[in-house]
Amino acid sequence: MSPDPVFADDQTPDALPAGHSVTFADRPWLAAYADGVPDAIAETTQTLTDMMDASVARFGASVALDFFGATTTYDSLGEQICRVANGLRKLGVHKGDRVALVLPNCPQHVVAFYAVLRLGAIVVEHNPLYTDRELRHQFEDHGARVAIVWDKVYDTVRAFPKDMGVSDVVTIDLTRAMPLSKRLLLKLPIAKARTSRDALTSGPQKGAIEWSSLTGARKLRSTHPRPALTDTAVLQYTSGTTGTPKGAILSHYNLRANAAQGSAWVVGLRPGGETVYAVLPMFHAYGLTLCLTFAMSMGARLVLFPKFDVDLVLDAAKHTPPTFLPAVPPIYDKLVTAAAARKVSLRGTRFAISGAMNLPVSIVARWEDATGGLLVEGYGMTEASPIAAGNPIGPSRRPGTVGVPFPSTDIRVVDPANPTTLRGFNEEGELLIRGPQVFSGYWDRPSETAQVLLPGGWLRTGDIARVSDDGFITIVDRMKELIVTGGFNVSPSEVEEALLSHPDVADAAAVGLASKTGGEDVVAVVVMTAGAKLDVDLLRDYCRTRLSAYKIPKRIVEVDDLPRSLIGKVLRREVRNRLQGN
Repeated sequence: MSPDPVFADDQTPDALPAGHSVTFADRPWLAAYADGVPDAIAETTQTLTDMMDASVARFGASVALDFFGATTTYDSLGEQICRVANGLRKLGVHKGDRVALVLPNCPQHVVAFYAVLRLGAIVVEHNPLYTDRELRHQFEDHGARVAIVWDKVYDTVRAFPKDMGVSDVVTIDLTRAMPLSKRLLLKLPIAKARTSRDALTSGPQKGAIEWSSLTGARKLRSTHPRPALTDTAVLQYTSGTTGTPKGAILSHYNLRANAAQGSAWVVGLRPGGETVYAVLPMFHAYGLTLCLTFAMSMGARLVLFPKFDVDLVLDAAKHTPPTFLPAVPPIYDKLVTAAAARKVSLRGTRFAISGAMNLPVSIVARWEDATGGLLVEGYGMTEASPIAAGNPIGPSRRPGTVGVPFPSTDIRVVDPANPTTLRGFNEEGELLIRGPQVFSGYWDRPSETAQVLLPGGWLRTGDIARVSDDGFITIVDRMKELIVTGGFNVSPSEVEEALLSHPDVADAAAVGLASKTGGEDVVAVVVMTAGAKLDVDLLRDYCRTRLSAYKIPKRIVEVDDLPRSLIGKVLRREVRNRLQGN
């Protein structure tokens, strides 16, 4: 067998484990691709700006954005982008400048995103519900001079020290993009629990630049220099679940390629005919790609929700049902349960893509029965723009796995302690990925970049995985979250699955805490079902029927709820911190 390009740079097929006649270089997963999915995507030549211009030209009269029933056509969206881009130019935004967006999902978010890119500047996305400290850390890191923010967080950003360099803050009143009837009647609480005010707006802010001053500018000249394919488009901060958040550098090439990979993966998409629900936050990598780039690239109608609210989503579904819904397992679970209770039909939701956490097979069955469509799981990370793998959209899909590598994407499984040593099929190790969606590094962090980007463009995911002979990937756990006890590695997910199989346990998380004898003890926290009482001894006995002795939790603690990220991931680091504080 001749050397495959996968190994041509820093590894040869000779380094493969003995006895494997089929190798990762053979890409056995290609046989599982749905009919019509290509092995590779065409070489990316469009920037995100080019992509949006093409959609405006092709789908001009079609609805691009839908916000509580107020619609924006692609023609109108394109014009607003040109006006806001010129308004930002007048504020002194130039190519390569960072512009911070601190916004929930709203039409202004989409306009601001593409207006910044049109100038060749860099979008820096932020969670508007972050604490003052979290926002300040990120602003100190990227040094943006201009920020476009939800007016409710204006005071936070404006209060940053002057030496941080934030000179111009543009504020956005979300209600301005709503129908007049909604402005008068709707109360939608999306602020933090500590905030008592329900309104979406804080009203005029002293010293702020109003959004209308940008939308009222003349359109940017068509001759204004455009970004290049290799230019940085977005700084996307990682979630920080395994350490201090870092800005992942994502180029136009990375993000456009990932959108193209997604389009190739979903056979049967109707350009100009899909309705995509943006229930995922667009400031998160998952929501950014599926909604801000993928949906716009195919001329979809993007229905925007400032936050996920099951009643709002079902109300919208009665009038403008989704055909494509990217979300996370808890959202699918809540929607299908509430839809049955309210007798709202979800039929017509042809495609649903789940990510960020394990997708239970039970949710897949209920969702597909209710919709008549398909629900498949995918896999990715911020550093991969973010999607690297997915279950085929068709009969070859395999629930319980995260699927197979996307077109133009290669994988390896390696020894976590020595990533030049390859593991074979069905052997656990760290998953590496390579493809056009892989980022170029962390903002201003060369040493941390070198730790995750290996020669040849291979990205260390930090995930322990197992790949079947036909290329399906099963994620075992996060490498940094494995519990080391008595010299053995324990997967927190395995312990959690055992606990969750008990009928009285509603939620669970397992972590490792320092043991008095060295190493770590397995410790679990559980949320009990309504009316159930925790009996630690009985629950540990139950675990013995499902786990080896060394995996059984030494301690089990009952809690009211588990800390989760905005998209629903259990924050095991926070669980560990809380236990250590007790």
